[in-house]
Amino acid sequence: MRSIFGGIEAGGTKFVCAVGTGPTDIRAEARIPTTTPDETLARVLDFFRPYASQLKAIGIASFGPIDVHPNSPTYGHITTTPKPGWAFTPVVEIVAGELGVPVGFDTDVNGAALGEHRWGAAQGLETFVYLTVGTGVGGGAMINGRLLHGLLHPEMGHMRIPHDEDRDPFPGICPFHGDCLEGLAAGPAIAARWGHAPADLPPDHPAWDLEAEYLGLALANIICVLSPQRIIVGGGVMQAQHLWPRLHSATQRALNEYIRVPALVEHVETYIVPPRLGQRAGVLGAIALAIEAASPSAL
Repeated sequence: MRSIFGGIEAGGTKFVCAVGTGPTDIRAEARIPTTTPDETLARVLDFFRPYASQLKAIGIASFGPIDVHPNSPTYGHITTTPKPGWAFTPVVEIVAGELGVPVGFDTDVNGAALGEHRWGAAQGLETFVYLTVGTGVGGGAMINGRLLHGLLHPEMGHMRIPHDEDRDPFPGICPFHGDCLEGLAAGPAIAARWGHAPADLPPDHPAWDLEAEYLGLALANIICVLSPQRIIVGGGVMQAQHLWPRLHSATQRALNEYIRVPALVEHVETYIVPPRLGQRAGVLGAIALAIEAASPSAL
């Protein structure tokens, strides 16, 4: 019987589980609300058990912070997350112990980056960034063909960006930093500032110009620090199509023509792009992690 791979996109509001081999071959998929670790992971394992004899590996692309270093005593754990009840949950140990297959483990955004590299908008690139703007803000990066880890892993959502408190007196919602990028620009920050969810705000609402400015400042920082060949921006907030031209212009303004290359000056709309895998980027990225775990040379 042909081997298949499992993918778990572990999010703060839901876990998305799938089995298959790629975008055109998803055999089954389920969405499980994120409640307690015991309840959520029990339902995740129940989803995969019918496929246990076929599974070659599972990938977990998780919200964080997480420990991605195999030699660490807390490898495979979700660590200092503000998500109630989830701090220091050993997700890799639980999944591997129950299903008995290799497990690939990384952040949700690094996973999505890997999926886009294998099947999506980053095919053929060696250095790029995947940023998600939704319930939180996070970024994953591939540098010279390798996912970026280093000290821990990227936490791009917590970069500090200029905050004009006269224009925007909103203090931010991040429990650690207040007005970091996530604290100012994530979906819940938009809702808290304006009293309405992003999906309920009309295109001419002032929220969108402010959102584009914050994201443009962040992308300018990323461009200056990592020099990516492309930036892919996903997440629920980016479903507002009218935000894209604002974001392109805001990034150019933030750079102020300091980096004069055609991709930024003439073709920014093909440089800052949505994920080609769409809303499945996360779970397909988890399947890509599983493929890598089963055969590291496969990616």
